[in-house]
Amino acid sequence: MMLKDLAKQAGIAPAQAHAYLVSFRKQGLIEQEAQAGQYRLGPFALELGITRMRSFDPLRMATEGAINLATETGMTVAVVTWGSFGPTVIQVHERGDQINMNTRAGTVCSVSGTASGRVFAAFMPEGLIRESVKNERKEDNMSQRIGKSQFLSKTTIAEIRRNGFATIEDRPVPSLGAISAPVFDHVGQMQLAITLIGPEKVLDTSVGSPFVEALLSATNALSYQLGFDARHTKPGGTAIGAINRD
Repeated sequence: MMLKDLAKQAGIAPAQAHAYLVSFRKQGLIEQEAQAGQYRLGPFALELGITRMRSFDPLRMATEGAINLATETGMTVAVVTWGSFGPTVIQVHERGDQINMNTRAGTVCSVSGTASGRVFAAFMPEGLIRESVKNERKEDNMSQRIGKSQFLSKTTIAEIRRNGFATIEDRPVPSLGAISAPVFDHVGQMQLAITLIGPEKVLDTSVGSPFVEALLSATNALSYQLGFDARHTKPGGTAIGAINRD
């Protein structure tokens, strides 16, 4: 950027901005192109970024975020990652009086039959999702997977991507509702999902509800901590076509 544009973005006078830039340049935080005169981040800024990437622990951050979300909402919060058999719960943080709760660490979720699975379906690569759904259908009735394979349309996938979260009407446990939202890393790849679980009569899963807003606030904060910038980075994954039972 040019000096005048940087000053405008910072809300300060060009002369004051120049004084800052001189100091930043000495530290290696920025550098200036010789011909165009534009400023850009310097080598020390890269070192800071690399140090940050080496030092943070995504799982620790997710744990802290999930605990805070459970306390704020009074609902159970699950942290879900993509495992060998599909969406897999790795943590469960319970709050309030939960009944008929059968989600625990190690639980594998149906891709199309759970809120957690559907959010992965919307933001993970199409080929991976199709293969996972195919494997689900091969399983017998003794499978320990939560949720049954359901029809998942392209329209539903598009809606999840547009809203930023997934829910499901035909719930695995009729008395419990769920809302799940993705967490992205610095390149826009989905790393995990955070899922709110609670009594269907209490947990409002509609767009704009306090529970949805609390969940999105938590996942957006986690994504930001992992380096995701929604202004410049598009979430990875491809919206898939209809996934049928047949």
